[in-house]
Amino acid sequence: MHGYSGDKQAYLTRLRRIEGQIRGLQRMVEEDSYCIDVLTQVSAATRALQAVALGLLEDHIGHCVRDAIDAGGPEADEKVKEASAAIARLVRS
Repeated sequence: MHGYSGDKQAYLTRLRRIEGQIRGLQRMVEEDSYCIDVLTQVSAATRALQAVALGLLEDHIGHCVRDAIDAGGPEADEKVKEASAAIARLVRS
């Protein structure tokens, strides 16, 4: 079971909304919308994806990493490294 399982429907709803934002962006470009308006929508879609990523990360740490630490052993170290790498990727983006 994944850490996000309890919130799966909420994540899917958010991702579908973001998908709609992306389709809207495509339409704006096809219709030659003003550059700043397109950039504003790109920024909104980016923030929405970042919010999903942070939620998934929180769920991962609260479930997968916590369970691995409780169990101990090398898997705990691996889960912590995995979470650290995910955080680093999010910070760079």
